Amino acid sequence: MKRGVMNRKLLGPVGRVECIVMRLALLLSFGIFSASSVFAGPTEELRPTMDAVVAVLVDPDLRGEERRSQRRTVLMELAASRFDFEEMSKRVLGKVWRQISDEEKDHFVGIFTQLLENAYLGKIENYSGEEIRFVDERVKENRAVVSTLFEHQGQDIPIHYVMLLKEGRWLVYDINIEGVSFVNNYRQQFTSILRREKFAGLVSQIEKKNRLNAVGGEVQ
Repeated sequence: MKRGVMNRKLLGPVGRVECIVMRLALLLSFGIFSASSVFAGPTEELRPTMDAVVAVLVDPDLRGEERRSQRRTVLMELAASRFDFEEMSKRVLGKVWRQISDEEKDHFVGIFTQLLENAYLGKIENYSGEEIRFVDERVKENRAVVSTLFEHQGQDIPIHYVMLLKEGRWLVYDINIEGVSFVNNYRQQFTSILRREKFAGLVSQIEKKNRLNAVGGEVQ
């Protein structure tokens, strides 16, 4: 099993960036890996992402609430091909990752991934054709940052994708929006909970959030 995010009340993104920006940041990161991309750079692997996800979002056979489950299954399959959920989980847990068992790591990646699905797929499902431009790429050994500009209400919002090269694939493990790191934000929130409730407490909170999201509930 490959080891593999939440409202502000529980482990959610902070800062002045609107939800729509995170929605499009995640949208661009979802993509399909193909054999030809083994030799491509990080930008070339991100470029086809938009087409892959938008094709799902505009597919009439996948539109509507009644197709929600099917649509999200497809979107999460795309996400799994572009996000390194295990690397992301490792970084948000920090030193705790080294202290837990392999079974606990697998379980955490699973619930963290479910948290991402519950919290953000609803946002990207509202995609309405906003423009995203690739403007820069920086590569150093097996790490890269691909910079984009997202045009929103007449303003260009910088969104940077932090990527890691693994087995010939460039995978996203962090997103930086206007100076706010996705991973650092969650690590700070997780650290706070871990300090109070330990790993078991963090897992319990995420599982509770996932259950509530599954039935349209809200954490109080």
